[in-house]
This record gives sequence, structure tokens and C-alpha cells, in this order.
Amino acid sequence: MARGKSANFEQQRETILAAAAKLFAEKGFHNASMAELAKACGISKPLAYHYYRDKEHILFDIADSYIDELLAIVAEVEARRLDPAEHFSALVTRFMDEYEHSQDQHMVLVQDVKFLQQEQSAHVNDKQRRVVAGFADALVRLEPGLKRQKLDKAVTMILFGMINWTFTWLRADGPLTFRDMAPIVTQIFLNGVRGLMSPDAEKEKDGGKSGGQGRALAESPPG
Repeated sequence: MARGKSANFEQQRETILAAAAKLFAEKGFHNASMAELAKACGISKPLAYHYYRDKEHILFDIADSYIDELLAIVAEVEARRLDPAEHFSALVTRFMDEYEHSQDQHMVLVQDVKFLQQEQSAHVNDKQRRVVAGFADALVRLEPGLKRQKLDKAVTMILFGMINWTFTWLRADGPLTFRDMAPIVTQIFLNGVRGLMSPDAEKEKDGGKSGGQGRALAESPPG
């Protein structure tokens, strides 16, 4: 007879997911065993299999539930109906806050999703594309020319390149917090985007000299 679900079944699964995210982040998905996970949760290995059939199922639930949190942030900021600059700043700030408090899940998402089965990976990747689309839309509101020049997705991925790997160098005992970094990222990124979209304005401002100087420096041999 199949074992029925206990009253705290979902709560126990959440405990397992949190412990697994920490274990996978520290050791890597392939190097972490179900026995180690069961020990971290204070349960037996057979009981761990009562909640999850295998490690892949756990990995999928970590990634899927974390992406759902990120999608919820996109929807939450959208619902505030802020002006374009405030909307973009709020997105970056809320994501950096989430990254700080979900570092294990974030590490698993960026490092271990590649180990999922094709169907599971496609499901997670589809949700990730929706997150990217939310940011791309926010950037297009600021600079419509990005979409006209088909740069919206590329520029958005540059932004994620700036924030997605902060966990590799931003330390809890360092001089800057994730919240400190949010306005820094926002200002650096937005000023760069605005500069990218207005090269003619720069040329007009200095009489066209900057473009020529840039070419001369690029063409000059080193030394």
C-alpha cells in the first residue's frame, strides 16, 4: 500500500529544497548525494525519497520555484505603474535584494540547470525568457531606439551579465551590500545605454572630433 502524504508534506519538501540548494551551491549538483541531503535535513535517505523521487526532481523544483519568485517581482514592479526610469531602477533593486537573500538558489540556477532533462530545462528556460522580456520591455520604455535597432535583448543580457554573477565577488562582510550595488548598477548601465543610443549628439557636441580621435587611437599601433 502506498504511503500517504503527511500533514506537513509540503513544508518538509520546502525544507528539503532549501537544504538541497545550499548543498548544490557548495558542492555542485553532481557531487552532492541524496544521503548527504537526507542528513542535512535530519531525515533518513528512504524518507527523502518519499518526498522526492531523485536529485533531478529536486533540482528542477529549486530552479522552477526560484524563477517563479523572479517572475513575481517583475509582475509586482509592473503593477506599481512607475515612470520608466523608476520602473527600471525598482526592477534592478528588487532583483538585487532577491539575489542577496536567495544566493543558494541563484547559484543553482546559473550553474546547475544545464543538468536537467530536456523537457524540464525547456520549462525553466521559457520562464527565464519571460524574466528577460520583462527587463527588455523596461529598457525599451527608456530607450525605444533599442527595439528599432534590434538591440533590446542583447542590451538586456549585458545587464544580466552585470548582476547575475555578483555572488562570485560581493561578500557579506565587504564594504558594499547588494542594496548598495543596485543604484550603482542602475546608473552605470543607464548612462551607458543612453550614450549608446545618441552617438550623433556626442559628435555634434564636440564638432565631430571625438569620432575622429577614437578612430585615430584605434588605428595607432601600440608603443
